[in-house]
Amino acid sequence: MTIKRRDVLLRGGGITAAALTGAQIASPPAADAQSGTPLVWQHTADVVVIGSGASGTPAAIAAREAGNSVIVIETEKHLGGHGICSGGNVPLGGGTSLQKKYGIVDSPDLLYHDLTDWSVVESNGFPDYRYNDREIIRAFADNAAATFEWLIAHGVVFVDKAPDTLGGEAVGNSVPREAHAAVMNWPTVQTGAPLDPSIQATTSSGNGLLRPLLASAHKLGVQYLLEHRFVALHRESPHAGRILGIAATHNGKSLNVRALKAVVLATGGATSNINWRRMFDPRLTEEYCGVAGTPYSFQDASGEIAGLAVGASLWGMANQTGEFGDGITKPGSIGSQYGYVNLRWMPGSPVFDKAHATGLHVNDWQDVILVNMLGKRFYDETAPQFSANDYKSVDPYTPGSYRNAKNEKYNPRNFLNAALAGVDDGHNGGGPIWAIFDADAVAREKWDPRPPNTDNARGFFFQADTLADLARAIKMKYQRTPMSPDVLEATVARFNSFVDSGVDSDFERPKPLYKIAKAPFYAAWATPVLHDTRSGLRINGKCQVQDMHGKTIPGLYSCGETAGGFSEHGLARATCQGRISGLNAAAEPRA
Repeated sequence: MTIKRRDVLLRGGGITAAALTGAQIASPPAADAQSGTPLVWQHTADVVVIGSGASGTPAAIAAREAGNSVIVIETEKHLGGHGICSGGNVPLGGGTSLQKKYGIVDSPDLLYHDLTDWSVVESNGFPDYRYNDREIIRAFADNAAATFEWLIAHGVVFVDKAPDTLGGEAVGNSVPREAHAAVMNWPTVQTGAPLDPSIQATTSSGNGLLRPLLASAHKLGVQYLLEHRFVALHRESPHAGRILGIAATHNGKSLNVRALKAVVLATGGATSNINWRRMFDPRLTEEYCGVAGTPYSFQDASGEIAGLAVGASLWGMANQTGEFGDGITKPGSIGSQYGYVNLRWMPGSPVFDKAHATGLHVNDWQDVILVNMLGKRFYDETAPQFSANDYKSVDPYTPGSYRNAKNEKYNPRNFLNAALAGVDDGHNGGGPIWAIFDADAVAREKWDPRPPNTDNARGFFFQADTLADLARAIKMKYQRTPMSPDVLEATVARFNSFVDSGVDSDFERPKPLYKIAKAPFYAAWATPVLHDTRSGLRINGKCQVQDMHGKTIPGLYSCGETAGGFSEHGLARATCQGRISGLNAAAEPRA
């Protein structure tokens, strides 16, 4: 039975309606696989998609265009997920119209071979592509160019310039593939308002990707259940039979949604789930609380957990612990909880009440020193984060040649591992990292170190007239060990001596430039930020979820960061797999 639609309001170009409800209908007898209690379905659709982001929205559109009724389950009161917070960089290659326009010769075969080349490694020795699943990459390569044209057909406008390397990570070495979704007149989630018209067609943003797709989904009649938290999958028996639907909660009440054909898990990954991420890296404890994309969307591992509960397998876990790309990043802004380098929450954002502060954008890391929670420097503050492969990262490049790795200059130096190392107190996590600076640094960076630029109230920013008082002032829930005033004073004094000598004898920072000497003094939260999920549920080329025996779980699909087997960062993987999931889910037989 078709579910009746309620009115959906389009505000500012994005769907921000109250949750829709569908008619309760009769359905085949079914019972909860664990308790045996008969299931009552509050909503029913052919395809149920969990998540409204860069993989869930294409899945919903593709399934709806194929003539299916579609319900999207979304935890938040707004749509767009992790993807709408992104930079809008979309490395769909394989011979797109934009590549052809600028004379770039690419093909599905070249894309496939790039993304499965065992010989490409990073400067720390980790291989970008070696642990990718060949079937999954083949499906991506064969569908990438078609997905690019499909996005354009659904209103996405790409910046009219040649594909480049901006934002690309693990996207292939042979040719440039990175296209950029223009924000156009859509309001941004970062500010709540459109950009200046003079730069709308040349500025890339996840808003430029997701806003038109959400508008297309609305026009097609995709239905949304907002503020509905996905809880579990219903299967005919705990580890056998078809997926029947899903369980969710809304306003404290439990409900069930029937999927006559399939459920698509597009929940966006796992970086916000502390215990899940620590299965891969025990260091990632609770102080790493500024996960990219939050507080707009949370990557809670709900799709992965629900999949495991009905027998699904995990896949591609080596990619999660591989130290490359944006799995873990340096903050770009300091003094606020959410300091992801490519995202700043500004007053006017619909989630600024949760973000609390914009943070202070760091233009030059020479302007600060970084100390651990004991007050000690631990590394060269100007050091980069993990690198990742892109066009001509390896040059010269011979596909599949051992010389690609041999010619890479090994360089184990990296800020992130030093930040995560801990302080030898028996705790796994490294603890808070603080940027220490003075009034002169504020002047050089042109900072205003006051709210709403800094989050003083919640303990992510401190100010004092002396270094000793600054150390004593640092008190917040993640600072498990008090900072010693004597240690901080000694750390700054030693660093200042390096400015005099021009040599950082401790960590080889290139020619330290500025002393920390003029009051007031500041401590700003500068703890590493978690981003990508690169492992997840095992899928095949059709994005069907596989169990522990390599068998397909009927009626269950997974895509984007909820799925494993693919090392690439970002939106190309999400949009392409979302479309693949939607098309194949739509072709399932109706129960």
